[in-house]
Amino acid sequence: MPSLKDLRLRITSVRSTRKITSAMKMVAASKLRRAQTAAEQARPYAASMDRMLGALASSLAGQSNAPALLAGTGRDQIHLIIAFTGDRGLCGGFNSAIVRSTRQLAQTLIAEGKTVKILPVGRKGRDQLRRDLSAYLIEGWENIGKKGVVFAEADKIAEQVIRMYGEGAFDVCTAVYNRFQSVISQVVTRQQLIPLKVGESEAAAGAAPYEFEPSEEAILAELLPRNLAVQIFRALLESGASEQGARMTAMDNATRNAGDMINRLTIKYNRSRQAQITKELIEIISGAEAL
Repeated sequence: MPSLKDLRLRITSVRSTRKITSAMKMVAASKLRRAQTAAEQARPYAASMDRMLGALASSLAGQSNAPALLAGTGRDQIHLIIAFTGDRGLCGGFNSAIVRSTRQLAQTLIAEGKTVKILPVGRKGRDQLRRDLSAYLIEGWENIGKKGVVFAEADKIAEQVIRMYGEGAFDVCTAVYNRFQSVISQVVTRQQLIPLKVGESEAAAGAAPYEFEPSEEAILAELLPRNLAVQIFRALLESGASEQGARMTAMDNATRNAGDMINRLTIKYNRSRQAQITKELIEIISGAEAL
C-alpha cells in the first residue's frame, strides 16, 4: 500500500499534468478557429476548380492530344501515395487513422502485384509507416504548416510530384488525408490526384456548348499543375484543422480524466490518513491502559 508521501507526490504530479493538458486544450482551440476558417474558405475554390477542369477535360478525355496529367500514362502499375499526417502527437487517433488507411491501401496494391511508393507529409506518419513499410517510403516533408499553412508549401510538394511524374516514377497518385467535419469528427479521405478523375457532374457540365480561347489543351496545360497544387493545399488545410480538432478533444478528455484521478487519489489519501490517525490513537490508548 503506498504511503501518504507517495500519494501526495502522485496527486501533485497529476495536478501538474492537468495544468499542461488544459493549457494545450486552450492553445488547440485557439489554433482550431483559424485552421477551420482557412479550410472552409478553401473548399469553394477547390470545388470550383474541379468543376471548371471537368468542363474542360470532358471534351479531351481519351484523346491522344490530352495532357499527361489528365490522360495518365496508360498504365496502372506504379502507385504513389501521399500520406498527410502531423509532426506532433497528443492528438488522439488523428495520425493513426491516416497511417492505417495508407497501410491498407498499400497492402491491397502490393497484393495485386502493383509497385507502391509512399510520400509522407508529416513526421508522425513517416515514423509509423517506417515500422513495416520502410522499403516503400521515399523522402517526404516535415514542418509543413508549422507557422500556418501557406500555398507556397503546397506548391513545392506539387512540384516534386510533377517532377516525379515527368520522370516516369509513378502512374497513379493518391492523397490520403483527414477531412475536417467538426471538433469530434474527422473523415479519412482518399483522393486520386493523377490522372485527374472527371466525375459525372463535371462531365455533364462539360457538355455545354462553350468555346474556349485559347484552346482546351493550352488551358489545361496551365491549369492542371495549378489544380494539383490547389488540391494539395486543400488537403494540408483540412489536415491542419483536423489535427487541431483532434488535439483539442484529446486534451479535453485527458484533463477530465486527470480530474477524476485526482478525486480518487484524494479519497484514498484521506482514508489512509484517517486509518493512520486511528492506529496512532489506539496505540496511545493501549499504552495508557497498560500503565
